Amino acid sequence: MEAYRQLTPLEIDILENNVCWAEDWQRVMVAETFKPYNFHRVMFYGDIRLGSFDKQVEVTKGFFKHSGINDATLRNVTVGNDCLIEKVGNYINNYTIGNDCFISNISTLETTDDATFGEGSTISVLNEMGDGNVTIFRNLNSQLAAFMVKHAQDKALRQQLTQMIEDELRVQRPERGLIGNNVKIINTKDITNTIIKGDCEINGAARLLECTIMSSRDASVYIGTGVICEDSIICDGCSINNSVKMQDCFVGEACQITNGFTAEASLFFANSFMANGEACAAFCGPFSASHHKSSLLIGGQFSFYNAGSNTNFSNHAYKMGPLHYGTLERGTKTASGAYILMPATIGAFSVCFGKLMNHPDMRKLPFSYLMAYGETMYIVPGRNITTVGLYRDIKKWPKRDKRSKQSRKSIINFDWLSPFTVGEIVEGIKILKALREASGDNVTTYNYHEYVINATSLRKGLKYYDIALRIYMGAVLKRAQKEGFFERPASKVGEGRWNDLSGLLLPESEELRLIDDIKNGNIDNIQQILDRFVEINDRYSDYRWAWSYQLILDYYRISEITPADVERIHEDYVKARRAWIAEIRKDAEKEYAMGDVEQEVYDDFLSKLDHEIDYEN
Repeated sequence: MEAYRQLTPLEIDILENNVCWAEDWQRVMVAETFKPYNFHRVMFYGDIRLGSFDKQVEVTKGFFKHSGINDATLRNVTVGNDCLIEKVGNYINNYTIGNDCFISNISTLETTDDATFGEGSTISVLNEMGDGNVTIFRNLNSQLAAFMVKHAQDKALRQQLTQMIEDELRVQRPERGLIGNNVKIINTKDITNTIIKGDCEINGAARLLECTIMSSRDASVYIGTGVICEDSIICDGCSINNSVKMQDCFVGEACQITNGFTAEASLFFANSFMANGEACAAFCGPFSASHHKSSLLIGGQFSFYNAGSNTNFSNHAYKMGPLHYGTLERGTKTASGAYILMPATIGAFSVCFGKLMNHPDMRKLPFSYLMAYGETMYIVPGRNITTVGLYRDIKKWPKRDKRSKQSRKSIINFDWLSPFTVGEIVEGIKILKALREASGDNVTTYNYHEYVINATSLRKGLKYYDIALRIYMGAVLKRAQKEGFFERPASKVGEGRWNDLSGLLLPESEELRLIDDIKNGNIDNIQQILDRFVEINDRYSDYRWAWSYQLILDYYRISEITPADVERIHEDYVKARRAWIAEIRKDAEKEYAMGDVEQEVYDDFLSKLDHEIDYEN
């Protein structure tokens, strides 16, 4: 703790000669090395603690001013070393300010009684008129939020989670507002009941009320012009700029929200990008994006997702070029739990949303297109498996993770083929085969609920699904061999259904075990829950092998995997990969023939396909 002393009579005289005044000079305590020369027109009320002010502060590139305090009113404030505070129009009240901060041309910086700093409020996502289902606080991540939403109807579990969060907040909530080291706050009007961690820049914001900003040296936060942010948490590496209005929101690591976007009671996790539009009661998981003024994200759960303009959910027209934004990799979920073809790409044709939401079984035809001609809705099963767009997405998502290694609270599994997605592929194959067996081969269309599947689409869908299965099984077996095992799994954990907790792929059995441990008291604090998510993710390879081993036995109709089986599976894997790349090449050729792709872009893409052979062994 910093050692403070009282001012000397000479120091008080110097301060008063510089037009400084104190309600009681005895309550102004200073560091041992304090010098009073760089204080002008300052009024001190209550208990004041001042560090040393010896260094120059760079206020803009190449322009330095001496640290100190000028033209400000302070009440019950602690100021660290080498800060520059000037032109405070109203006052700074009840705040602790760190070292090397620059605060200039602000109106009010204050902590009031009963400040929450944006933590502990419960919001309702997926259903904007429903009961609250997610409590926001600084350690929230996408897994915990998804877990809360998914099991919100379990009253016992919900009560336990609420108590754990309350216990954590009771311990960590400070008595007054804090500003960390190396913080820059300029041209900003009102900051009330807000914690601002180190290395954050706030420039031109209109109002920050009841917020926590989790900035850090390797993942700084920027809050810019015209921003109004209330009752919200902003995590490391975020940028909030250009008249954004946000209330009751959680913004996860490395998110960008800009250009007049408005949000209420919504969650945004790792690497999400939001501009121009609005969100209400939205659960935006990792890599969610919205770019257009006409986009409203409301009452839905998204991840690896791009909201286009109006009914165009994915800007999929640009697939080889830099304007391609990606597919619905993990899908969209409605308040009722129904999925929009998870994973899917929707675009090129208008979509009839009334029919789209009717059947949760739609998730069992993954990687599919859904298109409408008039009043008729068509499904093209598995089509997206062999598109340029999906191929680019597989490569690009890991590269677009902008989070620092020290600030990755939300877990993201980038496997496009996993027990989660491949499990749905297996279900999709069963559905397509059942349709064919029921109606025979001599028909032109098949009906699935209220949707139509052309016979050619059904046959190609089975082909594409089988390609994906063989690629997955071969890849998993290859990994198992490299890791030193491919024998029967020692544990059955991983068999059965898998789930996606907003980026964490896990066996359903492990999710249920977590619920039981919370209810039974085996887990009694939030950190233990977060640690369990990390533990599950760390064991992903083991769980995946347990699931995949049984898949391989069933697919090849064998009782165990012999060396001969390994060779056969690898041969099928190579053939499937080459068939997959050949189909993607055809898709690229079609796009190039349309004249929308430059020759250089086209050649570069084909070169990447040619190198896919390098990954066969």
